[in-house]
Amino acid sequence: MSSITLVGTRLAEPGQEFVYRGEAPACEGCPYRTQCLNLSEGVRYRVTDVREGAQTLDCGVHDTGVSAVEVETVGTKANIPSKNAYAGSKASLAGPCPHTECPSHEYCEPTGVEFDEEYRIAEKLGEPPHDYCMLDRDLTLVEFAASEE
Repeated sequence: MSSITLVGTRLAEPGQEFVYRGEAPACEGCPYRTQCLNLSEGVRYRVTDVREGAQTLDCGVHDTGVSAVEVETVGTKANIPSKNAYAGSKASLAGPCPHTECPSHEYCEPTGVEFDEEYRIAEKLGEPPHDYCMLDRDLTLVEFAASEE
């Protein structure tokens, strides 16, 4: 199900994804706060449509202003221990990884996913993008289901 919200103009393009982080200190007293602060914190969203004819509104957080868009929740790709990688089951991340140069790092520490939480696996995608894990972990790439709002 989609929702209408306001996002920074740099994100206001179909296909752009972001994790909603909640209210910033600059939001206090803003006349548009009810239109902006209507998403669930920590949830990943994808812009599905930009509202036609919508004006750009001034914003204390986004230097180029905000625009009205439609968004929907989306799943997150992640590397998890292979023994837990079954569609429909729940799993959590293997743990932090200091190897930021690794091609899998963005999947080992995906934005919007917490290490101590379990997530339902929507789909098993297969092998991770790295040739070998520098922490000697046996990992599988999966897509966690979109958050239920």
